[in-house]
Amino acid sequence: MCAKTSTYTTPIPVEYSQHRIHFGNAGPLGLSAFALTTFVLSMVNCQAQGVTTPNIVIGLSIFYGGLVQLLAGMWELVNDHTFNALALSSYAGFWMSYAAIFVPWFNISAAYDSDEELQNAVGIFLLGWTIFTYGLCLVTIKSTVLFFGLFFMLGNTFLMLSIGSFVQSTACTKAGGVLGIITAFIAWFVAYAGVSNKDNSYLTITPIPIPVYHHRD
Repeated sequence: MCAKTSTYTTPIPVEYSQHRIHFGNAGPLGLSAFALTTFVLSMVNCQAQGVTTPNIVIGLSIFYGGLVQLLAGMWELVNDHTFNALALSSYAGFWMSYAAIFVPWFNISAAYDSDEELQNAVGIFLLGWTIFTYGLCLVTIKSTVLFFGLFFMLGNTFLMLSIGSFVQSTACTKAGGVLGIITAFIAWFVAYAGVSNKDNSYLTITPIPIPVYHHRD
């Protein structure tokens, strides 16, 4: 979600040519918005502290995981980071559309005759995001261990939540919550790697690249 378009390596700031205006790296902002919103929803999915109603995440989904992440994605588009823009903007759309399910004004939940039909519809919704996320995961294979792990774990999170909705399994939903919490911490970790340096922190992170296989003719 925050790798340079051509190499998909790290979320650290990219050097620009002297003929181009220098912009800030929006990747850590988008990742942080994604991570916090994912963490809160995942805690609810785990039924932490007995909380089972996900409405607490609506505000985060609209404003932080939604609006702020969308702005970060658009800024990455300006920076010519196509992959970053695709991922950040798409997941911003996910959070906004997810929040809309719980907002009565959109009349989404009320449109279904039964809770079972609604859960199946949510399962289809999550399945679509599962496929999309695994697709993004395929183009991070030559990046870093954590960056690949972020999308791999996110894909698994969507998959478990989708299954949980289809079969109405609390166990699957809780498993998706656990995976989501792990995903959130990976996203925070990658975001930290993008803003930490020797000038502002005693603790900096060096991304571990995934070995690239070169085919020999």
